[in-house]
Amino acid sequence: MADAQLYDDTFTITSINAQKYDRVSRISGTSTSGDTLFTLDVNTEIYPCSVGDQMQMVLASTLSLDGTEDDAKGWREAARGEASLADMFDYVCHGKIYRFEEAEGENIKVFVSFGGLLLYMEGPYKKLTPLRIDYIYLLLKK
Repeated sequence: MADAQLYDDTFTITSINAQKYDRVSRISGTSTSGDTLFTLDVNTEIYPCSVGDQMQMVLASTLSLDGTEDDAKGWREAARGEASLADMFDYVCHGKIYRFEEAEGENIKVFVSFGGLLLYMEGPYKKLTPLRIDYIYLLLKK
């Protein structure tokens, strides 16, 4: 068993671009510590956002509260009937980390796809290096 939460931080939404799609907006934000930036495509029909909103973002390897793996059951069946991390959040996605890149100084860039909805993060190597796995869960709450 390992700690399921690979990354946990609070962000302030700095911009929202809703011009391209009807139900999806591209939101951008900065962590409260100011060292990490993100851009995320969000279904704003089910998770409405506004500039200035603060939200907690957790990236986890499993939804299991004790950190046990999902045993390839698939994310929809992973926590059926049991309490899970998903119960504590408003918006949950499962996706694949598909690219890492070096950035300025001690920073790295991480790219994740959640079935076409994309997440881009740039921040300190030490904070984002635990994300060097294949699949993750994105969990958001305001």
